[in-house]
Amino acid sequence: MTTGKAPTTPPTRMPLPTHDRYPFSVIDQRKDFSWPGGKRLAFYLCFNIEYFAFGAGMGSDVGLANPAPNHRSYAWRDYGNRVGLSRMLDLVDELDLPACHNVNSFLYDAHPEIFKRIRARGDEVIGHGRTNAERILPAWEEDERRLIAEATAALNRNEGKPPKGWLGPWLAETWVTPDLLKEAGYTYLLDWACDDQPIWMNTRAGKILSVPYPIEVNDSPAIVFRHHSAREFADMIVDQFDEMLRQSERQPLVCPIALHTFVVGQPFRLGPLRQALKHCKTHPQADRVWFTRPGEIADYCYSMPPDTLVSG
Repeated sequence: MTTGKAPTTPPTRMPLPTHDRYPFSVIDQRKDFSWPGGKRLAFYLCFNIEYFAFGAGMGSDVGLANPAPNHRSYAWRDYGNRVGLSRMLDLVDELDLPACHNVNSFLYDAHPEIFKRIRARGDEVIGHGRTNAERILPAWEEDERRLIAEATAALNRNEGKPPKGWLGPWLAETWVTPDLLKEAGYTYLLDWACDDQPIWMNTRAGKILSVPYPIEVNDSPAIVFRHHSAREFADMIVDQFDEMLRQSERQPLVCPIALHTFVVGQPFRLGPLRQALKHCKTHPQADRVWFTRPGEIADYCYSMPPDTLVSG
């Protein structure tokens, strides 16, 4: 005899694949701390300086089927190194802002002269693979280890010190990328855009720091893929900065801005960018902002008690 009542046993939830790199954590349930000098918002600018193959590899115009050698796409990106980077360095010099640079290591052989001003400014150079004409995924572990080693050695040889941080070309990773980066001596990575605070990530060789990096306030996805205008992107920077400065009253935050030399390095985009960055630098509450670089953020995090930040 049936009663028509629904079963009382709760349904079994189907587990989804996940990872053990870091635990879930709600930002308003964490320990409080401040950045150096009692600052509450850490702000950094990151230039992506990339090198592409001619007639091969990745780098074609988005949404356009251009057969090899696809000179127009190559030339567009080459403009970033020939012209855009210089204009962007002029801009941060004008505003007295620090910057960091995600650098494809093949640039040291192809265009070593572009690093003269970067070194003179004291900017940070971050590992960004060998070239954005290739993507790490898929790769055998030994091949990826070799790629990381080659890129790291080039930066070490040319800058006189190894890079602290890494951003994969196209932000791509394999299952073991954080493990390999930790084993190669990196102290932080930028690939995981999961938080507004640095967090500790697990690797088979110990902890590595994940420093926030933007996918949204990033000129390549915003302008190239989503077709926002230069002024819309500048408004994103202003709105992001203002809102994060307001939110930083409750918890310390990181506000990163990612820029590509062949995108915002175009003259018609520099004016709106200048206005947005000037707004940030001259804000009435700029004394609450740490204008810095991700390597300095990482160094400060390593100096704090380990349980200050989210950790698995």
